[in-house]
Amino acid sequence: MTTMDRRQAVKKLLDARQGALVVTGLGSPSYDVHAAGDRDDNYYLWGAMGGAALVGLGLAQAQPEKRVIVITGDGEQLMAFGSIATIAVARPENLDLIVLDNQHFGETGMQASHTGSGIAFDRIAAAAGFAETAELRSLEEVDKLAEKLKEHAGGPRLFVLKIAAENLPRSLPPRDATFVKNRFRAHLGLATC
Repeated sequence: MTTMDRRQAVKKLLDARQGALVVTGLGSPSYDVHAAGDRDDNYYLWGAMGGAALVGLGLAQAQPEKRVIVITGDGEQLMAFGSIATIAVARPENLDLIVLDNQHFGETGMQASHTGSGIAFDRIAAAAGFAETAELRSLEEVDKLAEKLKEHAGGPRLFVLKIAAENLPRSLPPRDATFVKNRFRAHLGLATC
């Protein structure tokens, strides 16, 4: 199976984000986003396994004029399986889910995940009614996706990036949840507490 380097793929997407708000899933997706550059418009989730997609939905609904990108892993998205149905029904036009799929639970010891046994998030999201879905296996495809994400969508989109199964050195974003929340709220021009 052809796979790509996760950090290169995430960096390509973030380099072309054009002001999009980014929500990260627990663990490696947070490290990947942080490695590409810590920013006030990155919302890192700590201790919220399975929450990234629905936090992204809430943010997309609360900030309809902004594009929201959720970058999460296959293990977290498996835990939040039902979020695909909820997002499909809500049908936000400004939400993109990027699932980094290494077919393993990287944070708990690299056990094989369900995606290695045929569970395909892109096909599940398409069946649920997402506006666009795809599975990508090369950095060239990520380049095209980065351009596509700049375009208006008629509903939520989900893209699976097949990445190499490896544990890279951690690039740790701030772990103070109050700081991350307040920094993000300030970026949006909202009151902080």
